[in-house]
Amino acid sequence: MNIRASQLATSVFAFSVLALAASVAHAQAQPIIGLITKTDSNPFFVKMKEGADAEAKKLGAKLLTASGKTDGDNAGQVTALENMIAAGAKTILLTPSDAKAIIPAIKRAQAQGVMVIALDSPTDPVSAVDGLFATDNFKAGVLIGQYAKAALGGKAPVIATLDLFPGHPVGAQRHNGFLQGYGLKSLDAKSNDL
Repeated sequence: MNIRASQLATSVFAFSVLALAASVAHAQAQPIIGLITKTDSNPFFVKMKEGADAEAKKLGAKLLTASGKTDGDNAGQVTALENMIAAGAKTILLTPSDAKAIIPAIKRAQAQGVMVIALDSPTDPVSAVDGLFATDNFKAGVLIGQYAKAALGGKAPVIATLDLFPGHPVGAQRHNGFLQGYGLKSLDAKSNDL
């Protein structure tokens, strides 16, 4: 997929999720919806925010946005979640930086009647959120592994994987998928702690 198609897909994704969030937000004169991304520097999340901003304006919703200072900044995401609840958000869309550490904050939000939807990355457990819109990262890894094997055309591989930071299942899912797609056997990564 080229960059333009990727940006379009990201924008369509953001529009769809924001429209869903606006439709299920509690009855308010102007629905307040939160969007918390991992960072504000990753082009994927920049486009997600731009698409969400545009859709919020179109739908007449107020969009609150925040992100972690760095990828993996769970404390920043927890603070953003708490601030959005205090500001009246009834639906919060979240790209969790730490799949497990964010769970207590999500539970507190839900206890206050806030719907929390995970985007792009699942929580651990996935059932901790009210919904999930994400890539099948294992399948993506399988496809990349199959592609790499075909591209090497039978040559002996020298493979090193650079996975995401510990505590995040996306890297582990892509890692394990790649190994399966390539036909390699290795330790099963659970939460990217390899």
